[in-house]
Amino acid sequence: MDHASRRHLGGVSGPPSTADPIVAALAARAVFPTGADPAGAVLRCAVSGGADSVALLALAVATGRPVTAVHVDHCLRSGSADEADQVAELARRWGADVEVHRLDVGDGPDLEARARRVRHAAVGPHGLWGHTADDQAETVLLRLVRGTGPHGLAAMRPERHPLLALRRSETRELCAHLDVGVVDDESNRDPRFDRVRIRHEVLPLLDDVARRDVVPVIARLAAQAAELDELVDLLAGEVDATSVLALRAAPAPVAVAAFRRWWSDATGGLPPPDAAAIERVRAVVDGRSRSCDVARGWTLRRRSGRLRLEHAPTSPTGSSGPRAGGAPEVLG
Repeated sequence: MDHASRRHLGGVSGPPSTADPIVAALAARAVFPTGADPAGAVLRCAVSGGADSVALLALAVATGRPVTAVHVDHCLRSGSADEADQVAELARRWGADVEVHRLDVGDGPDLEARARRVRHAAVGPHGLWGHTADDQAETVLLRLVRGTGPHGLAAMRPERHPLLALRRSETRELCAHLDVGVVDDESNRDPRFDRVRIRHEVLPLLDDVARRDVVPVIARLAAQAAELDELVDLLAGEVDATSVLALRAAPAPVAVAAFRRWWSDATGGLPPPDAAAIERVRAVVDGRSRSCDVARGWTLRRRSGRLRLEHAPTSPTGSSGPRAGGAPEVLG
């Protein structure tokens, strides 16, 4: 292969089981959704073929519940089709259903983000991902240097990332124990990607400065931030985000969370506004402005103490008209 290497996907004769003490020990620390959760009926696991995702598949199969392995081939490497075939072979041997999506994203600018978007679209909103505590620490640091607030520090949640209590070294050890070969993607060492530099440069430097392994420390911060975020979100659910008086009366973090909840409902789930947009929104709420552009063509307007989100989609003829926020709109 040109850009990735692997050994043959061998593996144990039968599917992974908690009768195996090593599988049982790791399965006890994995947090899979319950049957009451929309993701709980069938565990849809994103499986790239790397150690983390193969470990996710193994531990999902060990639950004894129905599992679907979802593999996305980005068509970026000459051997990627072979990887997809081997992932499918392994999943079927372990008794899981398989979906393979071949989606050519093409090399070029913003590659990492574009590839992530197509993966998430293919796996779906209830899909499960094999991210570990190491990935969590990398995500927190990435968000921190990009200017995130407390909400962003919460990073990934166990509801969609069952292996957050595990370390990357443990997923590799599990694959070796099961005698399963894994894909070694060289893009994970490509310094073009910020995450790669965080992994190979920043975290080792932090370990050296702190004279300790900082991944558990950062992962604990993310868990604590998530708990606080859940509390703020609970309080925000009691605030009418269309009322100027209600937003002014609420503590600032709660008011921001309430606006973001309203924004998500009104825009059909668009990403939350950034810090600069939130400052513009505050100016409208505080009476310093009557309206402001928020993001993605959406405008916030204030009249008689009430707030309104409007969007002006362009028609095929080029004309446009305001659309009130409230009912979701899916934007292309």
